This record gives sequence, C-alpha cells and structure tokens, in this order.
Amino acid sequence: MPEPAQTYKNHAKFVPLYHYVAAPLLIMNVYWSAKMALRSPNTGTIIAATTAIALVLVAFFARAFALKVQDRVIRLEMRLRLRELLSPALHPRIAEFTAGQMVALRFASDAELPELAQTVLRDRITDRKAIKLMIKNWTPDDHRA
Repeated sequence: MPEPAQTYKNHAKFVPLYHYVAAPLLIMNVYWSAKMALRSPNTGTIIAATTAIALVLVAFFARAFALKVQDRVIRLEMRLRLRELLSPALHPRIAEFTAGQMVALRFASDAELPELAQTVLRDRITDRKAIKLMIKNWTPDDHRA
C-alpha cells in the first residue's frame, strides 16, 4: 500500500521494526538482565547486564549518528539549492543559516523557498517547528534516515 503524501503532521520518520519492536525488546533485555544480576550477582549475570546496556547504547548512537550525517547532507543540499534559487545579492547571507534552519527549510518548494529564506533571516527565526509551519507548499523528503 502506498504511503500517504508527506505533510508537516506526518513527516517524522518512524521505522516500526526499529521504534516499536527492536527498541522495546532491547529495553526489556536491560530490565531482565539487571534483575538477574541483582538477584544472583555473578560474572555471567553482570556481563549479561552490561552487554544489554551496551546494546541499547549502540542502537541509540547508531540512530543519532545516522541523523547527524543526514543533517550534514541536508546542509550541503540546501546550500546548493539556496545558491540556485536566491538572488545573487543574497548569496553572501547563505552562511548565516544555521543547520536547524536549513533542515526545516528543506521542505519548502523551490517557488516559495527564496521568500521564506529571506523571512527566516530577517526575523531571525530559529525554531524548526515554526519554520516548517510557515511552509505553504510542502515538498516531501522521502529519502531521510
């Protein structure tokens, strides 16, 4: 079944097997391993508990690292888009955008991006949610992590 069109309300990326299966299983494993280590502390149960904690950390950091790389790619993509779409007079101001502003602006259509970018700079809007809510013609990002 095709996914619904992406909008502000549904743009957050949730991977059901990651968010609703793997994460709860890892957390349950930490709980169970810690319980066993406290009940019967020995080398095996302590190693199992620390391994369970390490697995949760690996899952968390794998997601965090992927999102950080995604944000870097978005910054590069947005710099290119802004150079293409903004008037040459505004090119020197591209460096003023924060990573968060660029991440939010990526959903703006090419037609509305120049005006929205000027508004963000002029009014010093830094809140990602506020910027996203200003977008009238949402352009989906179907290639995000």
